[in-house]
Amino acid sequence: MTHKPGIVVTGASGRMGQMLIRTVTESDRAQLVGAVERQGHPWVGQDVGTAMGGAELGVTVTDDALEAFARAQAVIDFTAPEATLEFATLAAQARLVHVIGTTGFSAEQIARLTPIGRHAVIVRAGNMSLGVNLLTQLTRKVAAALDEDFDIEIVEAHHHHKVDAPSGTALMLGEAAAQGRGVALDMVADRGRDGITGARKPGNIGFAAIRGGDIVGEHDVLFAAPGERIVLRHIATDRAVFARGALKAALWGQGRTPGEYDMVDVLGL
Repeated sequence: MTHKPGIVVTGASGRMGQMLIRTVTESDRAQLVGAVERQGHPWVGQDVGTAMGGAELGVTVTDDALEAFARAQAVIDFTAPEATLEFATLAAQARLVHVIGTTGFSAEQIARLTPIGRHAVIVRAGNMSLGVNLLTQLTRKVAAALDEDFDIEIVEAHHHHKVDAPSGTALMLGEAAAQGRGVALDMVADRGRDGITGARKPGNIGFAAIRGGDIVGEHDVLFAAPGERIVLRHIATDRAVFARGALKAALWGQGRTPGEYDMVDVLGL
């Protein structure tokens, strides 16, 4: 690739934002051209490199997303649902590839992305890692192969700063399991147990969330039947795997037809 696509990172000061900035600046296939933070954030007006405690990178943090997007070919966005929807509109206007790693969307918010995707490339995934997307495919296949004698439980663990539960990855795995069984996840999801809940309903897909310390991300899909269990597991020890996947998606999206894509498309799975 002779031309290096320009990448803007939103939520620049966050853990993922800083990891994304490091990943892009270390890449020989892309260049960092913008870093966006919310209005009033102390990083606004500073060089993003020095704000991160390192050398200058020649990119000033801005709260004007549209101005940053005007210089770019892609935006990588791990922020919050409402902020992401605003960025999606601006990215579509600028005809950028919009890579969305934001989680915690409601069904209504996800639906609002659909008309935007008619005008721009959107790559949205609950998890950007190769391993998790392979796990998703395996979950779908195993769920399709097993009957309702096997209860399905999804257990996820993350650091104590995470604000949404279940994680986007857990919901992605639940959706894969539901697809494998030919049912709608909304009809079979069991996302909360407390007190005298009664026996487990056959066919339900259960979710459990653990929060503590600095856990990057751990996901188990448990298929449990009388006398046997199958456990599919993915453990992330470094959030750089998500940043590398997001950059791969931003590069993959260059020149694609407008539409909504996910990491299964990017990875050719």
